[in-house]
Amino acid sequence: PMNTSSRVHWLGAGLSSGPGIRRLAAQGLPLTLWNRTVAKARQALEGITTTAEVRAYDLASLKGALKPGDIVVSMLPAPMHPDIARVCLDAGAHLVTTSYISDAMRGLDGEAKQKGLSLVNESGLDPGLDHMLAHRLVAEYRASPGYDANNRLSFRSYCGGFPKIPNEFRYKFSWSPLGVLRALRSPACAFKEGAVREVPRVWEAIERFSVDSDGGAESFEAYPNRDSMPYVGEYGFDAAWPLQTFVRGTLRLGGWSAAWKDIFAKVGTLTDPELEALADQLWRAHQYGEGDPDRVVLYVGLRATRADGSTAFDRAYVMDEAGTAGRTAMGALVSLPATFAVDDLRAGMTPPGVHGAPADPATIERWFHSLEKDGARVRTVEAGDRAA
Repeated sequence: PMNTSSRVHWLGAGLSSGPGIRRLAAQGLPLTLWNRTVAKARQALEGITTTAEVRAYDLASLKGALKPGDIVVSMLPAPMHPDIARVCLDAGAHLVTTSYISDAMRGLDGEAKQKGLSLVNESGLDPGLDHMLAHRLVAEYRASPGYDANNRLSFRSYCGGFPKIPNEFRYKFSWSPLGVLRALRSPACAFKEGAVREVPRVWEAIERFSVDSDGGAESFEAYPNRDSMPYVGEYGFDAAWPLQTFVRGTLRLGGWSAAWKDIFAKVGTLTDPELEALADQLWRAHQYGEGDPDRVVLYVGLRATRADGSTAFDRAYVMDEAGTAGRTAMGALVSLPATFAVDDLRAGMTPPGVHGAPADPATIERWFHSLEKDGARVRTVEAGDRAA
């Protein structure tokens, strides 16, 4: 049943929230926008007729405002989500985030099920759209004429945001560089050349990677991100399938590693205060200016090879979105999927418990259809289209 009375509480009105906020506001449903600075939240609603209210965010105020059946969408930093989830469970509210499911969040699954509440995570771009395209590819491979349990598989999922007009630094920041620097410090783990590879310093594992987009093939740099291995099972790969490559990673413009080599040299050795100082310096030098267009490229591809080396299946999904002055590509691809999760919750289509991005084909089709209505496009690249 469609829950029309439930209010949506959107937490965080930063750059990555605008398109999602505007989509919900345009639906005319009860909406409260919470942000540390109220003026910033008002900006997100400029130029649209809406009954949305704007409030200064803190956890206690949110707690006081929640009613049973309400839906909270949090675009706040991931470490804040378990506390927000706690407040939601106590109030009888659902939660949507665009962050990875943490152990703390996973630990709330039993209570959420018992209370009939949904805590939906990973409903953004990466994690989010990337997961859904991976599920879609694996399902299509299973159903394909070339399917054979003995085929050797190579899977790659890469995502990156960068300036649409490349600068010398090959990158711009839309929020504090600290997160990017910390991620560079985090070891990664991927499956390459038939074995699990630990990658202590991700910049030492950069590969050139060519992506077919509208303008033909373009060469990027790619490196592994976090631990890819849990996703082998999550994406529905059989444990017995012979894996050659399985990597989830980050995409950067060609020339990025050369432009960043001094940063790589520092990042491993700096103390936390020194890292923060470096982040401040980078922020001043390389942040997006007013109206600087950004660009997002997402690539998810699966190739299956027979024992004789011939190709049994080779398909990739590519999204290549450019921002405009009023709307960043990153903002659209992160925040719009969160609103599709809200649509599903209001329609009573989401089971209780802790969830990631949808895995079932019907929901995936529906979400991508909604995304295309909003102007974002997914291209299919078949083996025949790609030069070796």
